Amino acid sequence: MLRARLPIMASSHGASPPAETIPVTLTAQFLRQAPRYGVGLLLLAAYQYAQYWFDTRLMTAINDAMAERYAEATRIGGYLVLVALGAFGVRVMSRVALFNGGRIAEYELRRALLYRLHKLGPSFYRRMSSGEIMSRVTNDLAQVRLLLGFGVLNVINTLFALISALSVTLSISWKLTLASLSMLPVLMLVTQRFSRLIYTRTRDNQDAIGKMSESVQSSIAGVRVVRSFALEDAELERFEKTNQLYLDKSLALARLRGSMGPIMQAIVSVGILIVFWYGGHLMLHDELSAGGFLAFYRALARLTWPLIALGFLVGLVQRGRASYARLEEIYQAEPDIVDGPKSSTVVGRGALEVRGLSFAHGDQKVLDDVSFEVPAGGSLAIVGRTGSGKSTLAVLLPRLMPTPAGAVFLDGEDICDLPLETVRSAVGYAQQTAFLFSTTIGRNIGYVLDEPDSEPSLKTIREAAREAHVLDEVMALPDRFDTIVGERGVQLSGGQKQRTALARAFVAQPKIMVLDDPLSAVDARTERAILDAIDRQRAQRGVILITHRVAAAARCDRVLVLDEGRVVEQGSHDELIAKGGIYAVFAEEQRIEQELAKLGERDLNEIAQSA
Repeated sequence: MLRARLPIMASSHGASPPAETIPVTLTAQFLRQAPRYGVGLLLLAAYQYAQYWFDTRLMTAINDAMAERYAEATRIGGYLVLVALGAFGVRVMSRVALFNGGRIAEYELRRALLYRLHKLGPSFYRRMSSGEIMSRVTNDLAQVRLLLGFGVLNVINTLFALISALSVTLSISWKLTLASLSMLPVLMLVTQRFSRLIYTRTRDNQDAIGKMSESVQSSIAGVRVVRSFALEDAELERFEKTNQLYLDKSLALARLRGSMGPIMQAIVSVGILIVFWYGGHLMLHDELSAGGFLAFYRALARLTWPLIALGFLVGLVQRGRASYARLEEIYQAEPDIVDGPKSSTVVGRGALEVRGLSFAHGDQKVLDDVSFEVPAGGSLAIVGRTGSGKSTLAVLLPRLMPTPAGAVFLDGEDICDLPLETVRSAVGYAQQTAFLFSTTIGRNIGYVLDEPDSEPSLKTIREAAREAHVLDEVMALPDRFDTIVGERGVQLSGGQKQRTALARAFVAQPKIMVLDDPLSAVDARTERAILDAIDRQRAQRGVILITHRVAAAARCDRVLVLDEGRVVEQGSHDELIAKGGIYAVFAEEQRIEQELAKLGERDLNEIAQSA
């Protein structure tokens, strides 16, 4: 049975939930990671309490030392060392707990993202390019991970540091505490301003990354076309424009982020100067001891870094929000095709019926009132000129496009009422333009198998390759079935790719096999071998063969002729030839083409012999 090939792995936090049940909003993911955040919160609370204990005991130890109570000062000093070491260990554990929350959230969001991408239909992929999608899956998701890991850590740490530090400073001198916080309103206003700017500039920067990724991907995928037209310089120029746009947006963001740190540090530094000036004043008037000032300054120093980091934290949060907004476009996109209301996963013998099927791309009607039947184990050839709607019909049968309700029936059931997995496991589709994954030939053929590298699977793969008449060519390759085919099968010829995809369809063993022009990239000898293989498949399952070759159509039980989206002829090969309609014209045209080709070959042979 065909199934979605999503990696179901056990993560460090236990068994992974089904991808469709993973919550994808930031709030839901935050709540989902709440137990880890809770552990991190308790550990950070313990760490900041240890810092509070350290500061207050440090003041006592210094005052004891200045009063020449050395034994007491030494005893407290020993405790301070032990507490410092323990606090270090607690701090490390708190980061592990909180960072794990962000990593696990990223893992689950990525799984949910891939699941969603598998569900979305043609309308989504027409408006969002693969390069743009890859940018969101990598760069944007990394920013969300930082938000849910490092961001949460610093929010909690800043809050506890504020409580811990103020507990120390207020107990020492409320006057000096108020003086030290005099610059806080300025700091908050500057932070708010930077927050808005970072959000917009991050969004622009991520958009520029997506455009650049798309430019690189399309250029690499079409490298042969680029070279064949000698357009390397034009491609470089096009890339230069997108790269320059990304550079401009990145520099704008970098300038903003670069200026934020020094500005906020300057504001905090002014606050520190106020503390030294006013603290010295209090010491001169005996309102503050030396130990108290040192403990106050240390507590303030613990608060200084969170306040300086507040700008960075605001930037991180805004980058995470901007990135999630881009991911949300995928999470919230509505699929064109959804499961039917029935839960049946059992398919009968595989009889297919089409009743009055009409379909349009926008305002352009592609199919108009198409009807036919393919009994279980039967075969049908669909013939027509280019643009007659053959390929559109082929993708509607397994619901790869939004098939109208009440038009296609599988064993008497409307396919729009059935689960997609049931329909697509019963109606196998081999597309005209063969797509191969960038892996080995063996894994491409055995893609639908659970364990393509097992011994039984390898036998199945080998037999399918023989049936598709590609085995000899595979065995002639250096690594045979372990040969890497490259990006989209670039290492193989068009015919080899097409036959590899055909072998993959054979391995799937559906009840009905829809083959969209599987002979378009093969020679006459290979065509006969593939047709023989298709004949053997007909003994096991129904076959719908989309083709423009009359010789191939003649092998099927019935032939359906499409013209401008309508069924103009239907019957057996002999009946349609005798009728003298469009099909008979196709047959005559192809007979003449074959005779001309034979005459051309004979003339070439005669010229070669005379030479």
